[in-house]
Amino acid sequence: MAAKIVNRKTDSNIIYLPMRADHLSEIIAIEQESFPTPWSRYAFYGELLNDFAFYIVAVCGDKVVGYAGMWLIIDEAHITNLAVHPDYRQRGIGRSLMRELENKAMLHGAGSMTLEVRPSNNIAKGLYSRLGFFQEGRRRGYYSDTGEDALIMWKRF
Repeated sequence: MAAKIVNRKTDSNIIYLPMRADHLSEIIAIEQESFPTPWSRYAFYGELLNDFAFYIVAVCGDKVVGYAGMWLIIDEAHITNLAVHPDYRQRGIGRSLMRELENKAMLHGAGSMTLEVRPSNNIAKGLYSRLGFFQEGRRRGYYSDTGEDALIMWKRF
């Protein structure tokens, strides 16, 4: 699937673009600041080659300040990643990234979206709840770094 989106502005400073290989250094830096077990450059590069994946970046000027990705499989979208640089949090970028993914998912016929989140990640859980996601399950011991469970959240369109 071609990774095309409208370069939509949510404010005067941030634009949303399809993720490219030249974004990976900045994505990896955000990933390392955001997660205890960050994805590798190789993992993100593999997603660029994945026909079922769609990834976007939030750019301010010439700096990547956030990114998000999902897999589109038949009629479901599975959110794989979402992170915003610490200096740009609490500005609505995460919400806008999720909305871009949701629009893309619906455009491709998805009837629902799902994701996993750590029970301890109250900020992310709050964002997902405000966007209409509901907890519908739990994966025991999902996070190998801590053994923490994952909450499974769904949104149906």
